[in-house]
Amino acid sequence: MGVNGQATSRRDLRTGVPVWLRNGYGRTPARPLTEDLVADVAIIGGGVSGALIADAILQTGRSIAVFDRRGLVKGSTPASTALLQFEIDQPLTLLGKRIGKAKAARAWWRSASAVNVLRGRIEDLGLRCGFSERNTAYLPGNMLNLADLRREAEERAAIGLRSRFIGRDELAKLTTVEAPGAIWSSGSAELDPAKLVRGLWRSAAERGARLHAPVDITDVDAGRRGVTLGTSEGRTVRAKALILATGYELAPMLRPRGYSIISTWAIATKRQKRKLWPSRCLIWQAADPYLYLRTTPDGRVIAGGEDEEFADSDRRDALIGRKTSRIEKKLGTLLPGLDPEAEFAWAGAFGQSSTGLPAIGPLPGAKGVYAVLGYGGNGITFSVIAAQMLQRAILGLPDPDAELFALD
Repeated sequence: MGVNGQATSRRDLRTGVPVWLRNGYGRTPARPLTEDLVADVAIIGGGVSGALIADAILQTGRSIAVFDRRGLVKGSTPASTALLQFEIDQPLTLLGKRIGKAKAARAWWRSASAVNVLRGRIEDLGLRCGFSERNTAYLPGNMLNLADLRREAEERAAIGLRSRFIGRDELAKLTTVEAPGAIWSSGSAELDPAKLVRGLWRSAAERGARLHAPVDITDVDAGRRGVTLGTSEGRTVRAKALILATGYELAPMLRPRGYSIISTWAIATKRQKRKLWPSRCLIWQAADPYLYLRTTPDGRVIAGGEDEEFADSDRRDALIGRKTSRIEKKLGTLLPGLDPEAEFAWAGAFGQSSTGLPAIGPLPGAKGVYAVLGYGGNGITFSVIAAQMLQRAILGLPDPDAELFALD
């Protein structure tokens, strides 16, 4: 069955200067496409999903060609605050009520495993991206009150996740936060997303990947014998398989149910190492919208939240000043010993699903075409899962969670 259409829609993905770009974009080994080419696998998307998938496909021995209309690491990835939480936005107790306890447990375990997989791959490739293991403190809010948090911690522990409930005194000792309690978890991490993805692309190029940007793929034709791509410059690319890792610029052929685009805002403070909380853990709230925060190696605090439905980029960008002030106020209230003033502030877009889970796998009705839709605050973690699943798909191997994350 043939599928014809554009590769992606167009969207203004972010505004402002994320802290990761304070020294500019850095270099990536990409060049324009000046001739027709053939590859085993074509990947559209130069961000974290595309980079992790490219790394995984290269391990299978397949040839790959990668395309991005802007340039590698110039889309949504630098807007990420890169809290690598195994904890999914949808609490385990609530997700279990929606999709069943067994499926919810599988989703949470897959996310927890992904953090370890990413750590191992960073070590294997020798990437210098500021990866540090972190604990997380999950505070009560309008989604889960204190009693709910206790039940959440119990259900996590019951399936072997490294979470426990802590009271006011222990929370204050670890974070200086004044709250009646929290869930304390091990197994999360933080990093610099721009350095991670630039490093992955350099490694991919060294192993023979052909990286092309800026290249605008304007036509996709999926047929029985493979996939043919057309560019705005009239070049043709033929591949046995195509992977759409286009982030929040969805291909028109993708119409997932329960999916929406959300606007989000984030800040990074000035350096203040002596004022940071003792554990340097990741902190977030069981609230909607929630506040989340982390530290950086040079002593900044990154905080974000204030999410709302995406209307248009002009409205999102016009709200940067107001949202920055709200995040500063929330940060100052939660941790009064900090200087909450923003040195960097930015806005971005991300996807949201009704369950908080990603959608990964073959596109129905389009032989050889696969797509990755990473949702919510686990974008990088979900990208690791996507890389594993699509690596197996290319090899013709089953994945135990294919149905759980299937496109529909």
